[in-house]
Amino acid sequence: MPRMLVLLAVILLLPMPAPAQDLSAGDRDAIRQVIESQLDAFRRDDAGEAFSYASPMIQEKFGNPANFMRMVREGYTPVYRPRSVEFQDLKMQQGRPAQEVLFVGPDGRAVLARYFMERQPSGRWRIDGVVLMRAPDRVV
Repeated sequence: MPRMLVLLAVILLLPMPAPAQDLSAGDRDAIRQVIESQLDAFRRDDAGEAFSYASPMIQEKFGNPANFMRMVREGYTPVYRPRSVEFQDLKMQQGRPAQEVLFVGPDGRAVLARYFMERQPSGRWRIDGVVLMRAPDRVV
């Protein structure tokens, strides 16, 4: 029983996504456009363009477009070759926008992707990381 209480306490302390009400409609549209543009670049296997939508930190981590594309192909198959894409909520998590997107991958399994976004000094939005989570109630 004490373990359950500790687990419950940890869960309650985790930061929960909050609605991104402070973002303008223009910001929301720009965030969606960046993600859609990167997905289009993946469809065309345009590594350079796909890499251009990543934040400077992500670009530094992978070093070049080829390394970035290899990581996406190997670790993010539902994002790289989705059967379907459905934009969900845009929330604030840990002080930054997190756009949720539901993907159905080539195997028919659904995953929820949370795209963490970063506004650049130029005002443009870039993708600063993506976390995939299971969406077990949807298999197509």
